[in-house]
Amino acid sequence: MSSPTSYKVNKNPIKKKLSFFEGGHQLEKLEFALAVAQTEGDEEKSLALRKKIFELGGNVEEPGT
Repeated sequence: MSSPTSYKVNKNPIKKKLSFFEGGHQLEKLEFALAVAQTEGDEEKSLALRKKIFELGGNVEEPGT
């Protein structure tokens, strides 16, 4: 006789993938805004955007991947 095994089933596996995609999209938007702020020479805005990018985990992918 086998003992009962308890495990938690992920009821919504798409949610995890979707949140990763949305986070990546948000990161991309922030990086674009940072590039614009740097081009315009707005140091205050650049620092604020860098902080937000860091809070999201930064860009862990190499450019162009």
